[in-house]
Amino acid sequence: MFNSEVRSLLFQVICSWQVWAVTVTLIIYIFLVNYVARLYRRRFKAPMVPVFKKIKPVKPEKGEENKADSEDIEIEEDSKVK
Repeated sequence: MFNSEVRSLLFQVICSWQVWAVTVTLIIYIFLVNYVARLYRRRFKAPMVPVFKKIKPVKPEKGEENKADSEDIEIEEDSKVK
């Protein structure tokens, strides 16, 4: 597919020190960016996590308890009478 001149030129380009230097530099740069991103995510992730507080059940007032009890009693009484 390629003639011998193109193959030799491609081999020389791939084996040149400039290509190797740029390749190594890019690899180091990518690793550095990923490392910093990982550190940044760890440091600032904790405050963003919502803290769930226990919800205490609402205690009804004394008057409301009596109303609820009397309502239950009335319903039971009505069902027994019928």
